[in-house]
Order: sequence, then C-alpha cells, then structure tokens
Amino acid sequence: MNRSVGIIGTGKAVPKTIFKNDDFVKLGLDTSDEWIVERTGIKQRYIGKDETSSELAIEAAQVALQDANVTADQIDAIVVATTTPDYPAFPSVACLVQRGLGITDCAAFDLSAACTGFIYALDVATQMMKGGGYRQILVIGVDMLSKLCDWSDRGTVILFGDGAGAVVLGDVKKGFGLLSSKLGARGQDYDKLMIPIGGTKTPLTAQNVSSPGRYIQMEGKAVYRFAVNIIVEVVEEALAKAHLKKEDISFFIPHQANERIIQYATEKLGLSQGQVYVNIATYGNTSAASIPIAIDEASRKGLLHQGDILVTVGFGAGLTFGTNVIKWAK
Repeated sequence: MNRSVGIIGTGKAVPKTIFKNDDFVKLGLDTSDEWIVERTGIKQRYIGKDETSSELAIEAAQVALQDANVTADQIDAIVVATTTPDYPAFPSVACLVQRGLGITDCAAFDLSAACTGFIYALDVATQMMKGGGYRQILVIGVDMLSKLCDWSDRGTVILFGDGAGAVVLGDVKKGFGLLSSKLGARGQDYDKLMIPIGGTKTPLTAQNVSSPGRYIQMEGKAVYRFAVNIIVEVVEEALAKAHLKKEDISFFIPHQANERIIQYATEKLGLSQGQVYVNIATYGNTSAASIPIAIDEASRKGLLHQGDILVTVGFGAGLTFGTNVIKWAK
C-alpha cells in the first residue's frame, strides 16, 4: 500500500519530583553539581517515586491524542518502547495503556531496544500502517531507569531520569512523514550495558537480591566510543536511503545521553547549534522517552516547520542504534 505515514500529534509526561545534582550530595554520594554538569551536561532530572511507566505513558498518550485531534477509539494499535515495564514479565505496558485509555480492542505490544527503542518503534509502526492497513497507531517511549539504578553508584545513577513521550501516527501528504530508517545492533557488545541479575540466566533469589548485579552495570567509556563511532555513519546511511545528504538536515534530535556526544555529532554533521535540540540539562537520560519528549517540545516551541527534514538518532544497551529521517508534516 503506497501510503505516506507521519507524526500528526505529540505529547509528553514526567514525574512530579525534580531531583537536582546537589540532591545527590545530600544523599552522601561523592559528587558535585559541577562534576556532573562538566561530564554530562545534566543539571536535574525527574524521578518517579510513586508513578509507574504505564501511568506516564497514558498521560503522554492523552496529550498526543488531543494534539492530533484523534479519539482513543480511533487508535488501531499501541506500540510501547520500554525496558521498565510495570510488571517483571507481563502484562505489557501497551496493554495497560490500552486499558487506561478505555480502548476495548486494538493491537498492543511492547518493544525492547533500550535507549534506541522509540526509533525502532516508529519504524515498526510505520511499516504496520503501510503494509497491514492500520489507520492510526500510538507510539510511546517510556522508561523509569532511576528504579533500576544502584543509588550508591555515581557512574550510573546521576545519568538517568524518568519520563514518557508519545506520538500519533497517521496518513500525511504524499512524500511527507517517515522517509527512511536505519536500525542496527552490535550484540557482541551486549555486556557493556546490562543488568546481569534478574533474568532467566541468573534469576533473582533471596541470596542475590542485594547484589549490585541486579542494577544497571555500564562500561561508560566503551558505550561512549560506540556512540561517537556509530552516530554519523548511521545518519548518513539513512539519509542516503531517502536520497538526501547531511546538508539537507533542517533539524536534528539526538538521544539525550551525554552533551559531549551530542556536540560531537553536531560538529561531524556540519550543523549549527540552532539546528539541534538539546534538553539533557532538564531531563537527564530518559532512555526510550528522550527522543519523543524532545520532538514534543520542539514541535510546541514552533521549531519544526512543515517540510523540514528532521533526523533522530539513538544508541543504547544491546548495543542497539538507529535513526529516523522524517519530513515534518504537522
């Protein structure tokens, strides 16, 4: 089916609690606001104390539906990118979102690609619409990695915040919408960013419940090298698939993991600071939520104009990576 599928509505949601860098010092962590800002660009993040992933996802979805002027019963499928579901195995967050929105029947499933999850989900949902006859699909990125951190580990806990971002996909003008994607993974480096304990390889037991291995373990330098080496390559490949070049990029929305990585990508792609959206100082790394949150903010600030070539790029545990090239249709 020859359809052009694009974003027709956006939304976001974050927890109520703001956690600033100095708050880590108050907890006794050996760090400082200056140390965190210098190395990451993060000044604060939102931490979910009482909220769940599905609650944030529902809130973001409601905003996106309103923005798209679409009612919940007009949604044919819900695709949620997350690695922090409400429950350890099932039900999916997508099914809880379906229930929360009052949708009686639609396809609903979660997708796991860590921080690259939203980019994967956007491409999957678009192909569902092009090939499967779905009319409108709700795509959500939500993660609450603060709940998976060892709060005594300075190397990880300072990085992550919680949040959700959502978009509604629908038919757009011919030639607009998602033009191309490039999805990939380097599974041989799976152990560079992982949670070793709690899965089928090493189930959670009374003996290991307090082990550091049940929290996020990351080789920061290895992940950094992976990111800076893959970003430009994957963007150029996706642009080529869409018959575009770096010079055609109107606006760039990278995964908000580290300000230094974003600056590196900006320079290598030949972009100005005004062409790049950066909100890591406010949210930290919200994993699968970072790109849809940024898209929602950029859209509402009037930074995205119809016909703009918007490029997203992400990387995360797996190690996964990906990019979407979008001709903005809103």
